[in-house]
Formats: sequence, C-alpha cells, structure tokens
Amino acid sequence: MILKKLGERIKQLRKKTNISQEKLAELASLDRTYINSVENGRRNISIINIEKIANAFNISLSDFFNF
Repeated sequence: MILKKLGERIKQLRKKTNISQEKLAELASLDRTYINSVENGRRNISIINIEKIANAFNISLSDFFNF
C-alpha cells in the first residue's frame, strides 16, 4: 500500500537525520499529529505536503521518492 510506503520513507528519513516528529513538523510547517498519522499510513498525504517534508529534509522530490 502506497500510504504505508510513504510513511515508512518519511520515518526512515527522520530517523536517518535524527530528528523528532515534533522537529520535522516544525520544519515542514505541519502538525506533529499529522506527521504521526502519515508515518503510520493513516493519512492520505498531498503532494504539497510531501514537498514540504522533502524540503524539511533538504532533499529533492526525486531523492524523496528514491526508495
């Protein structure tokens, strides 16, 4: 399921950069509970929010989807 894969990718990147859900939410201008829901595959994330998260990690969308 794509939502699970996206959530796992975000969690992987977050753990790799050693930041909390709170910090990622702050960097991406999103709510921490939203980040949690996305990471657990319970939220249908928009491409706009994917871009915000990729920007928070300082990576391109291409790199974000390279998993």
